[in-house]
Amino acid sequence: MIRSPLITVMVQAVRKAGRALARDFGEVEQLQVSMKGPGDFVSAADRKSEETLHAELLRVRPTYSFLMEESGAVEGADTSNVWVVDPLDGTTNFLHGIPIFSISLALVRNGVPVAGVIFNPVMDELYVAEAGQGAYLNDRRLRVAGRKKLADSVVCCGLPHLGRGDHAKFNRELEKVQGQVSGLRRTGSAAIDLAWVASGRFDAFWERDLSAWDMAAGIVMVREAGGIVTDLSDGDKMLDKGSVIAGNEIIRSDLMRLLKSA
Repeated sequence: MIRSPLITVMVQAVRKAGRALARDFGEVEQLQVSMKGPGDFVSAADRKSEETLHAELLRVRPTYSFLMEESGAVEGADTSNVWVVDPLDGTTNFLHGIPIFSISLALVRNGVPVAGVIFNPVMDELYVAEAGQGAYLNDRRLRVAGRKKLADSVVCCGLPHLGRGDHAKFNRELEKVQGQVSGLRRTGSAAIDLAWVASGRFDAFWERDLSAWDMAAGIVMVREAGGIVTDLSDGDKMLDKGSVIAGNEIIRSDLMRLLKSA
């Protein structure tokens, strides 16, 4: 695995926050699922995770800026280096006792993600990537899947749900894609979706209406695993536009053509 000072700092921060999230997940599984009680509990776990990450990163890089899901932007003396933090990606899964969630942490330098760590503390899966250094799951080097046909591929997508997203547009896209692929999946954590593309579990992934903290770490992860990541206009403005499509060169391109035809 990458042993650079930067990755070491990031891994220490997510592991510390992850230990608390894993304990809290054990508690929330025992709670009756309702909008009150467990919802408040999960919000507290989310905030606690973010506070831990902020404190750990601030201690070792005191001049860097932050962009955090709960606290928003916090400008430091160095605005060219920004920690992009999602303390709990997959909150709904966490609330319902589904063990697919993650901490997602990226360093964005001059607008470009240059390092990322995605950690699922329940599965003990630690994904790390740094520009020019490759991507790893624990100690195993990652490569995107090498499949060349959509018909052989498992594709992941983000499903718009109550109060979010353009349902009609997604349904048009779904109609185009579902008859052309081997399988469609939805995990509930965009960070994990991108990590699983990097690891070859998924052949491709697309989603709209995301925030920078949902995908910054995953972007560098897929790229360092040999994949291609763009926005859904085929450009490089994922963090600005809030959309992403990722996969190997062939599958991403073929999937993009299907989505555009919808």
